[in-house]
Amino acid sequence: MSLNFTNNDNTKKAQVMSTNTKMELSQDTFVTYQKLIFSHVGISLDDTKKTLVQSRLYKRLLYYNLTSYADYLRIVQVNNSEKMEMINLITTNETYFFREEIHFDFLSKTAKHSKGKFRVWSAAASIGAEAYTIAMVLNDILQKDKWEIVASDINTDVIKKARMGLYPEGWLRKIPYKYVKKYCLKGTGKFEKQFLIDRELNKNITFDIDNLMIDNNTFGLFDIIFLRNVLIYFNEDTKKIVIENLIRHLKDGGYLIISLTESLQHLGISALKQTRSSIYKKI
Repeated sequence: MSLNFTNNDNTKKAQVMSTNTKMELSQDTFVTYQKLIFSHVGISLDDTKKTLVQSRLYKRLLYYNLTSYADYLRIVQVNNSEKMEMINLITTNETYFFREEIHFDFLSKTAKHSKGKFRVWSAAASIGAEAYTIAMVLNDILQKDKWEIVASDINTDVIKKARMGLYPEGWLRKIPYKYVKKYCLKGTGKFEKQFLIDRELNKNITFDIDNLMIDNNTFGLFDIIFLRNVLIYFNEDTKKIVIENLIRHLKDGGYLIISLTESLQHLGISALKQTRSSIYKKI
């Protein structure tokens, strides 16, 4: 978000920026942010995330011409829309197409043997790269009316971007050429150096806002749920809550896929059996 300053405001802007470059997020204020984020979305920010929180919230201090993170915290505590803005800034995660490709090989093999409509949930969709990757794979092996994807995230900003399906041209490097040729439209004019995902894929994808800490009874049952690179943000208790909420949406014999760097073994979830690294089956 940018600010529009008149000529008379230029000096003030420079003074604010000069002051803010010397500011730091105090430990006491950071602890309050930690508690606020945890209470609303269940995400545990350990002390190593202090610099991340400071850098991501900095532009909101500039927006309000504030001189401390404590002042911004007071706004967040009384303004729900600003609270959501703060949550959006902190919960934006790295993503790209065909991340951990072994999972999409498994998706393809599983979908080929499916009966009825094959449903997949991208449970932390971010800006949509995972959901569109799933869509490319499924659309190549199943008829158009035989697959469906729900893509959700708690971050309202990233879901808006996901619905748009517009990405930097450099991201094409991660997508196999056969999919680039079929589903990626090169931008021109103001969209130069970007590409758009074919709108035909969107017809089978529903993008929605969802808090994984709360059981959503509107999504139905799925053959596969992707929950990758998310559990690292939760503590042990909230991880279990999230996983148990997701299990309720898995068909019997359905699969939960987490990141290759994550594990559920220590959580003692009896309804899931690990079938291979990072892939669990509902039993």
